Amino acid sequence: MPSRQQLAEQTDPATTVLLTVECQQGVVGPSSALPELAQEARSSGALHNVARLVSAAHEAGVQVLHAVAERRPDGRGANNNARLFRAAGRLPVQQHSGSTAVRIADPIEVADEDLVVRRLHGLSPIAGTDVDALLRNLGCRTLVITGVSANVAIPNAVFDAVNRGYTAVVPSDAIAGVPAAYTPAMIRNTLALVATVTATDDLLGCWLGGRATRRQDSRDATTPG
Repeated sequence: MPSRQQLAEQTDPATTVLLTVECQQGVVGPSSALPELAQEARSSGALHNVARLVSAAHEAGVQVLHAVAERRPDGRGANNNARLFRAAGRLPVQQHSGSTAVRIADPIEVADEDLVVRRLHGLSPIAGTDVDALLRNLGCRTLVITGVSANVAIPNAVFDAVNRGYTAVVPSDAIAGVPAAYTPAMIRNTLALVATVTATDDLLGCWLGGRATRRQDSRDATTPG
């Protein structure tokens, strides 16, 4: 992992964007189309850490961008060229545009200044979407990537970010995949080769300084043992 100074330089709020990937009700919510993934995202603490990072980003002036995967009810424009897409089309919960399933899931808070990019096709939140153009217009140099899944969308986002010249930062405890053991293996053997791997608390420390630590200490002190 990088030193605190290196991480702080990489994640300067003026040139950093926080990306949440598929943190939507139909994916990580209680009525998920993918209950195993939703359970892992919640039980591992990954979704909670995404929410913490979003809150800190709002406070520190880091732009937040939410990437949502959805499809039209008639399926127009959606991929059908892989088993994953065909299986998704048969799930009992569909990520239909305008439905509850494509709303950002609790406990993540969406602020007025956040950007939401919705895609109707593909595997990546970046390729074939407005994300790259928005990042460039925002003056982004570093993209912090969070969410799900470590199996598909997260590595796609990391590779696409790096190929487009951004520095990718991955908080290892703010992404999730299935099975649980797959995520650390993916991070160690693949993502660590191309991205800066860090932890949520380290990013909070960079963006909020001692405030993050004091708030956590206060919560710990008031939590029954």
